[in-house]
Amino acid sequence: MSKRPDIVFLDFEASSLGKESYPIEVGWIFASGGEESHLIRPAPSWTDWSAESEATHRLTRDQLLAEGTPHDEVARRMLDVLSGHVLHATAPSWDGQWLSKLLRSAGLPRHALRLQDTDVAHEEAIIRILRDAGRPESEWAAHAKEIIGQARLKDEAEGDPDHRALADAKRELRVWHDVQKRARDYVRSL
Repeated sequence: MSKRPDIVFLDFEASSLGKESYPIEVGWIFASGGEESHLIRPAPSWTDWSAESEATHRLTRDQLLAEGTPHDEVARRMLDVLSGHVLHATAPSWDGQWLSKLLRSAGLPRHALRLQDTDVAHEEAIIRILRDAGRPESEWAAHAKEIIGQARLKDEAEGDPDHRALADAKRELRVWHDVQKRARDYVRSL
């Protein structure tokens, strides 16, 4: 029996924002429930480290070496759990690089999992609600942009991200629920 595709919000923390950076933590949460988070023990060749990034995510390299799950085990777990689902990240270019590095370092195909921007999930949810309510297609894009903008303002007002993978993935799930509520409220107000 095949699993039904679900929306998943995923986030990585990394050793730095440099060219040689690598993933140090990954967290994901399914829209339907279920979540995981893993500290990632660096591969032996991963040596890049930024004190500035450490100050942001509050994880040390020693902590990763002592408490992290080996990178290849995390990669295989991600492939087992996330294959066939629709994965979203707030920074898909950065997160995609780290995902690719993790998969390649584990000997897995680098495109075995693919990421989309979280705004795609938000826009698709809003458009579904507007379409189901019979709103004309000519309104969809403008209303989606406005609703996402309002939800982002509310999210920003709640403060900076935690810069921990699971907490940041959960935050994006909250925004996804918020845009849907705003879309339904808009439809009811007509």
